[in-house]
Amino acid sequence: MTASSASSASAPTPATAARLRALRPRRPDWFSDPKVWRTEILAGLVVALALIPEAISFSIIAGVDPAVGLFASFTMAVTIAVVGGRRAMISAATGAVALVIAPLNREHGLGYLVAAVILAGVLQVVLGLLGVARLMRFVPRSVMVGFVNSLAILIFMAQVPEMTGVPWPVYPLLVAGLALMVLLPRVTTVIPAPLVSIVALTLVTVAAGIAVPTVGDKGELPSALPVPALPDVPFTVGTLTTVAPYALAMALVGLMESLMTAKLVDDLTDTPSDKTRESVGQGVANIVTGFFGGMGGCAMIGQTMINVRVSGARTRLSTFLAGAFLMVLCVVFGPVVSDIPMAALVAVMVMVAFATFDWHSVAPATLRRMPAGEIGVMAVTVVCVVATHNLAVGVVVGSVVAMAVFARRVAQVAEVTSVPDPDGTQVLYRVTGELFFASSDGLAARFDYAGDPARVVVDLSAAHVWDASSVAALDAVREKYAQRGKTVEITGLNDSSARLHDRLSGELAGSH
Repeated sequence: MTASSASSASAPTPATAARLRALRPRRPDWFSDPKVWRTEILAGLVVALALIPEAISFSIIAGVDPAVGLFASFTMAVTIAVVGGRRAMISAATGAVALVIAPLNREHGLGYLVAAVILAGVLQVVLGLLGVARLMRFVPRSVMVGFVNSLAILIFMAQVPEMTGVPWPVYPLLVAGLALMVLLPRVTTVIPAPLVSIVALTLVTVAAGIAVPTVGDKGELPSALPVPALPDVPFTVGTLTTVAPYALAMALVGLMESLMTAKLVDDLTDTPSDKTRESVGQGVANIVTGFFGGMGGCAMIGQTMINVRVSGARTRLSTFLAGAFLMVLCVVFGPVVSDIPMAALVAVMVMVAFATFDWHSVAPATLRRMPAGEIGVMAVTVVCVVATHNLAVGVVVGSVVAMAVFARRVAQVAEVTSVPDPDGTQVLYRVTGELFFASSDGLAARFDYAGDPARVVVDLSAAHVWDASSVAALDAVREKYAQRGKTVEITGLNDSSARLHDRLSGELAGSH
């Protein structure tokens, strides 16, 4: 054999080479693109600056030291960047989680709060593996729009305390910050406008000695990195029963908020995400956060909008750096960060609220075209979220209302029409539409039991039987005719309807 033939024999085929390339670890999008590097790094820095006052505020809500919230934001962001299913989404300490676990911390202390965070993470992993993410397909668009709009309202409302009862220089600083973020992108997008605004306003206030509320007024920043440790609680059944209800509530609220935010980012970036991986990732991030003494968290819509919509980030690098920069800013540059005026960060969040709100959804032209039920569902979602400050409550209530509206609309589609036989020996009833608990409730009242001939045919070829209520209604029709000595023949059932009818017919006595 010649050398050339030997080398050709050992060379892989094109198909084998393709498989080898597929098995080779894929380099991240940002690995070799300097432009992406710049965008992701600057986006992470802006988000980190915005996370600091938020994390401190949520720590106050939960009744813990500011460091607990900051540590949670650090560990959540860094961990979810690796294990999460939605690239560029920011997870950190959140108000929703703080509200859930605040009573536990108030009654039992920080050790129990940390134990609840770890247990919530375990529950989120289990729920993720069980496929809870698939429930997102049952959230209708009107609820999603209401979720987004209510979120924008909550983001703005959270800034109102920072704009009331403050020294007058806050207002010109706020206006200047907003003007910078509106006008700068028309000149250049090389550096994120929010970062320019924060740096510029900080330099102005420090150089001019302007006395305005600063980040340092929110609380003391940590001076060292967190260290892992077990929660300081007795490992007993009593402890488990104490923390379990809070852990379950936190797991559900955190997953719902995270999955809704992931779906929103999917739509904004026109890219898919792995919701099951995101669910499990949220659990892993909370477990890690708990062992580092953090208060837990979930996806943050405000900071995610800063990262994705305002700064243009699209990869995991920005999420990771947001957490990493947060700790660097606190531990290394704490005194500098403490001098950042709150007006600068409030301006950023006001812009985020404005950009997040779906203005098209409330335009008069849109409202004229939309069905009243859809508008009602959107309004109910917004009202519930704003009234309770709980996104999960709004989404659940909105989805239930949407299902009720849908059931009512579909129930009205089901119709029963009679076609008498010319010779008078039988009558044919043709049933059309979807038969389920709402539409089949009055089905039995649509037949003329006394006036019909001895043989009745019920044609269901244009209908579908969905549940036991419909089977029970058909049984009721048969029984009412049987009491008058008349026979009923049911025809036209499709395969799935026939299987359900055959399995349940005659077994539901008394259920109708």
